[in-house]
Amino acid sequence: MNLKNANVIITGGSSGIGKETAKRCVELGAKVLITGRNEEKLEQVADEIGAIPFPFDISNIDTVSDKAKEIVQLLDGKVDVLVNNAGVGGDFALLGEIEAADFDLVFRTNVFGLALFTQALLPVFREQKAGTIINIASTAGLKGFARGTVYSASKFAVRSMTQSWQAELRKDNIRVCLVNPSAVTTAFGSKDRAEREEQEKLLSSREIAHSIVSVIEMDDRGFVPEITIWATNPF
Repeated sequence: MNLKNANVIITGGSSGIGKETAKRCVELGAKVLITGRNEEKLEQVADEIGAIPFPFDISNIDTVSDKAKEIVQLLDGKVDVLVNNAGVGGDFALLGEIEAADFDLVFRTNVFGLALFTQALLPVFREQKAGTIINIASTAGLKGFARGTVYSASKFAVRSMTQSWQAELRKDNIRVCLVNPSAVTTAFGSKDRAEREEQEKLLSSREIAHSIVSVIEMDDRGFVPEITIWATNPF
């Protein structure tokens, strides 16, 4: 897909991977709409990189369908790319300390909101008989870890949904890809949402954005079902 003049939606686009991906897509000539919960921060970032801000909490699943319709109208009825990047980590509790509310918090954003938002946009993709959906999961969706019961389970769910959508949507020329970043120095998990300083041996948002854009730019006759990005030597 040629990103020039393409319409791109990126959830969680005001920082980290989402922001860097949006920036790259804008640089390549795309019209990019970014969502986020913090309206002030979202508008600042949108102004900085040349994107369209759309304040929206994807965990509020009762509003997902209506918000999707508003977004489609803003993009004149055309959506070429959806990057499902918004995600939360929760408290990373040990088994024995987990409460039902922990699952509700994480799954509302990482799974339920992601799925329902994508579903709300699906009629547009199907009518076009084209489109690319990128789901951002994690290496935690490949292997669990201590304190990862809730978060890892949510990313395993995203991986399973991605594979299901691939089976359902290929006949409509809709490409669905899963991206699994390893540890990235972003604001993820930070209660004040402040970006962490880059570390020389760990991944930055640039490597993940590069991978996402590379997947999107592949000729439409092919697609990458899943890609995992590790730091070369984090030790």
